[in-house]
Amino acid sequence: MTTLAIIGGTGLTQLETLTITRREMVQTPYGEPSGPLTHGELCGAQVVFLPRHGRAHTIPPHRVNYRANLWALQHIGVHHILAVAAVGGIRDDMAPGVLAIPNQVIDYTYGRAHTFFDGDEKPVTHVDFTEPYCGMLRQALIEAGNKAGVDPRSDGVYGATQGPRLETAAEIERMAHDGCDLVGMTGMPEAVLARDLGLCYATCTVVANRAAGCVPGVISMEEIDANLKTGMERVRGLLHEVVQIDLEHEH
Repeated sequence: MTTLAIIGGTGLTQLETLTITRREMVQTPYGEPSGPLTHGELCGAQVVFLPRHGRAHTIPPHRVNYRANLWALQHIGVHHILAVAAVGGIRDDMAPGVLAIPNQVIDYTYGRAHTFFDGDEKPVTHVDFTEPYCGMLRQALIEAGNKAGVDPRSDGVYGATQGPRLETAAEIERMAHDGCDLVGMTGMPEAVLARDLGLCYATCTVVANRAAGCVPGVISMEEIDANLKTGMERVRGLLHEVVQIDLEHEH
């Protein structure tokens, strides 16, 4: 049984080195996932791949059906989820092209379905979210990044914003004051929904640009695309290493 899923974000809508065996569309109580679950083999390991924004990158961050995505992956037997996300860098060492494995999150999103425990048929449930990411999977990502020679940052506070617009300089200044090191639009509620389902979840972020106001000038989409192209090559190197780790044994 395949127990590892990779959720691809902006810049990673497909895995070129994945040998695809089949695609599976899962019907969920929460509607349709972002697309079919792609089963395949990556460097000899069985994985499932799901592009968060759809195969053609047509689903904006605030309209991703996070509950359907997570439910579908758990339904087919996934235990571990490695999420990839493009982010802006706030902390000085979070320069474009850097990979970072965040250890904390601050949620600024609103209006998103952020729990599986909100129906009349389920009791009120308060999940512990002190450490929002799976420590074992975080360590595996850091180890894999070091083996791949991409020198990932081993910590960081991910600030999750609503999108799809980018932030103002004042908003980033506030987030920096709050303690955020990175800013992205998809980190929540994905992480807490995985926790609701008892899944081991961690994120590999790719810094696509310095966040608003951190450097002079406006943010260029062309610059973001160029940085993501370089950064996602580094992500692929990390993925090729992490799938070699026996996550079931580690867990």
